[in-house]
Amino acid sequence: MTSSTHSSDLDQPKEECGVVGISANSDAARMAFFGLYALQHRGQEAAGIAASDGQVVRLHKDQGLVSQAFGSGKLDPLVGGLAIGHTRYSTTGANSERNVQPYVVETMHGPLGVAHNGNLVNTDQLRSKLLERGAGLQSSSDSEVIALMLAASEGDTWEERLANVMPQWTGAFSLVVISATKVIAARDPWGFRPLSMGRLPSGGHAVASETGALQTLGCDQIREIEPGEIVVLQGQLTRSHRVVEPKNEQARCTFEHIYFSRPDAVWDGLSVHQARQRLGEELAREHPVDADVVIPVPDSSTPAAIGYAATSGIVYNEGFVKNRYIGRTFIEPTDELRRQGVKLKFNMLEENIRGKRVIVIDDSIVRGTTSGPLIRMVRDAGATEVHMRVTCPPIAHPCFFGVDMGTTDELIAAQLGVAEIGAHIGADSLGFLSVERMMKALGRDDGYCNACFTGSYPVPVQLSLAPKQRFDGVLG
Repeated sequence: MTSSTHSSDLDQPKEECGVVGISANSDAARMAFFGLYALQHRGQEAAGIAASDGQVVRLHKDQGLVSQAFGSGKLDPLVGGLAIGHTRYSTTGANSERNVQPYVVETMHGPLGVAHNGNLVNTDQLRSKLLERGAGLQSSSDSEVIALMLAASEGDTWEERLANVMPQWTGAFSLVVISATKVIAARDPWGFRPLSMGRLPSGGHAVASETGALQTLGCDQIREIEPGEIVVLQGQLTRSHRVVEPKNEQARCTFEHIYFSRPDAVWDGLSVHQARQRLGEELAREHPVDADVVIPVPDSSTPAAIGYAATSGIVYNEGFVKNRYIGRTFIEPTDELRRQGVKLKFNMLEENIRGKRVIVIDDSIVRGTTSGPLIRMVRDAGATEVHMRVTCPPIAHPCFFGVDMGTTDELIAAQLGVAEIGAHIGADSLGFLSVERMMKALGRDDGYCNACFTGSYPVPVQLSLAPKQRFDGVLG
C-alpha cells in the first residue's frame, strides 16, 4: 500500500514520528494502540507495536494509519504487560514495509525491540562500522543501526548497554526500547525531540512523544524525560539514570511549537496552544496591516490567528473549511481531481471573505507550492486584498534532525527574498515572524534549534549530504 502525494501536501514540514512505551499489569499493546492513535498526526504512513509477556516479544506492524495497520484481531496476539509502539512518516526515504518500526531482533541477551523518533547525523559512519563487523542490515533506517549497536553493546543489563552506546550517537533520538522484562526510554543530550512520561491509572507507567497521548491514557504525574536521561519501566516501578550530560546548548525543535505538536501538548514546560497564540500576537506587532478580517489556514495556525486578531483589534473569523482526511487517503485521485490541488483539501466560507481585506495566517512557507493557490482561493471568494502573515521566519536551510523540510534547492526562501516570495504567491503583502520575535513569544533566549531558519546547526552536519539523506535514507 502506498500513499498518494498531493500538491496541497507539499508546502508544510512533514511530521516526524511518534513513539509510545507502556509498562502495565496487562493489555499493554491495547494501551499502546490508543497512545499511537493520539500521535497519529506525527506520522500517517505506517504503524507498529511490539509487546512482551515477560518471555517473548511479539510484533505486528504494517503500512497505513494506526487504525488500518491494526484492523480486526491484529492486537489479539500481542499479549503482555509491556509494549512499545511507533507511528511513522518517512522523512527521507521510500515508504517501504522493511522500514516500518519497531525493529525487533534476537540477541544473545534475549529479544530486543527499538522504536525511534529523530535522525542521527553520523549514521553513515556507524553503518560502515557495523558492516565491517559483519552485521546484516535489512533496511535503510538509522533506527535499525541503533537497534544493532545496542544489541552488540557490552553491559550486564539493557540500560547499561544503552548507556555505553548513547555517547556514540550524534543527533536527534527519542527512543523506546523493549526487552522481555522491561521498557526503556531515552532522549538525546541535545533534547531535539520531545519525550514525556506519566503514571497510568493502574499504577504502571507510560512514555510518549507528546503529553496529550499520556493524557489520553489517563496518566498523571506527567513530566518531560530530560536530555541525556534513561528511564526504565519495569512492572509498577521506574528507575532513572542520567547517562549522558545534557549539552550546554540545548536544541529543542522550535517546530514542535509552530506546527508539529497537538495544541494540547506541553513542550519545554510551555502550553503549545498558548505558545502559538503568542506567536500570533508577536506577528501582529511586527507586521501590522490595515484589514477587515483575520483568518487561519487550519489547524495549527488557528491559535496564532486568534492571537493576531486580539493584538491587532481586527476581527477573527474562519475562512477555510478543511477536509482533514484528504491528506491521509490511500486512494489516488484522478488526474482531473489532482489538478484541483488545494481545493481537494480546502473550501471557502465566501460570506466571511467577500468584499473584505483579508489577513491569512499560516504556520510556514516551505516550497511555496500551496500559498499561491490558497491566496487565489481567497481572491476568488471576493476578497479585495489578501495579506499573508507567517508565524515563523523564512525556512532557507534543510533539517538534518528528523524533519522533512526539503532540500536547499526546494526551499523557496533559499532562492527568493521576502518581497519576491510575496510576488510569487500573489499576496498584497507578506510578513514572516523574525527569529527574535519568535523566541520572545516562547519566552526563551536560547535552548532551541533554529537551524532551518538561520543555517546555524547545533552539531556539525555535512551540508552536501542533504539531498542524499532526504532521498536515500529513512529517518525514524
